[in-house]
Amino acid sequence: MERVNGGTRQLDGALLHHWRGAAFAPNVTAKDMLALLRDFHHWSGQYAPEVMSSHALTNDGETATLAVRFKKQVVITVVLDAEYKLEARLSGNDRGYSISRSAHFWQVDDPGTAQERRRPEGEDDGFLWRLNSYWSFAPGESVEQGRGREGLLIECEAVSLTRDIPPGLGWLITPIIGDLPRELLGSTITATKNALAAGVAREAN
Repeated sequence: MERVNGGTRQLDGALLHHWRGAAFAPNVTAKDMLALLRDFHHWSGQYAPEVMSSHALTNDGETATLAVRFKKQVVITVVLDAEYKLEARLSGNDRGYSISRSAHFWQVDDPGTAQERRRPEGEDDGFLWRLNSYWSFAPGESVEQGRGREGLLIECEAVSLTRDIPPGLGWLITPIIGDLPRELLGSTITATKNALAAGVAREAN
């Protein structure tokens, strides 16, 4: 995990967060990674507990519009609904990439109850305004105990915006906003590597 361009910088009315993370997944191919990225109906199992639900609103194979519900528990529990435009494909030589760009984010009050409601965009607590993710993956090799292992190098770059914090809530929200982009990216990369490893194990059996 590493910051890009300093990690966080102030904009007019928002903070821009830019992080990059990478991992090595042994015995995995680019086709395995592509299948995982397109398996969005099962993201709630693969990326739990951060992803509560996900489904396609439209899908033509290489591109899709997705509805995703996130949950993050730091000091308080925050539930967010999002819509994304996702493109995922192979680019030759057993390499591939994915681009997901958020179109909407809504903070959800009283999720899972009869009183559940989405706040209007722009009237939230500023936890997450936009989140774009850029995956790239290519064959690689890792050396462990003097022996090489073939697999896939996976990298994800995440660029997110958080809104200015409402007056009086800085003491509560500032620590969450500061940690949320890095923690989301870290948990996403770890969950992706674990899901790929589980797929390899299923194929071996």
